[in-house]
Amino acid sequence: MVPFAGLLAALEQIPDPRRRQGQRYSLAPLLLFAVLAVLAGATSYRRIRLFIGVHRERLNAVFGAGFRRAPAVNTPRTLFHALDPTEIEAAFRAHAEQLGNATAAPGRRVIALDGETLRGSFEHPDDRAAAQVLSAFAGEDALILAHQEIAEGDEIAAAQALIERLGLRGVLFTADALHCQKNVRLRGRDRQRAPGAGEGQPAAPA
Repeated sequence: MVPFAGLLAALEQIPDPRRRQGQRYSLAPLLLFAVLAVLAGATSYRRIRLFIGVHRERLNAVFGAGFRRAPAVNTPRTLFHALDPTEIEAAFRAHAEQLGNATAAPGRRVIALDGETLRGSFEHPDDRAAAQVLSAFAGEDALILAHQEIAEGDEIAAAQALIERLGLRGVLFTADALHCQKNVRLRGRDRQRAPGAGEGQPAAPA
């Protein structure tokens, strides 16, 4: 079996924003090679390009990419900025779901929710704050199931949205102390007491 074949298939579902005319590098292999470069320690577009250049022949042989040379630095930079983040997230979630189904162990699954600040996401020229995301991590599978942007620093709202979008049932979600508030449910942007929850009683689990 070709390694990362499932991920490549998931990436092929991402719409390509470019015109077909003049395309030298297919989107899905370029995305996959960028992922592999980052896993190998690349921290910039130049290092991604270097990784592809060094391993180009092997990557072509394994994945049938047919890259004649490594792309210019601006090629992945421009392309990645043009992609729809929701489409990328959907592709990775579909791949994670497939892996999770293949490795699921008997018993109740435990999903850990954890918020992180993305390293290097602060932009000095635009004075843009560093991006924050909430991850859903399946410990038994050693697998990140999904990410959710933390808008305006509201991690509780992000957790509610992430749990709802995952659509999982019969699992145990864990989170840090920030989420240990009684009788809290998020509706729109207002946190309200869950229906039927008495004083001092926790609301029904999500």
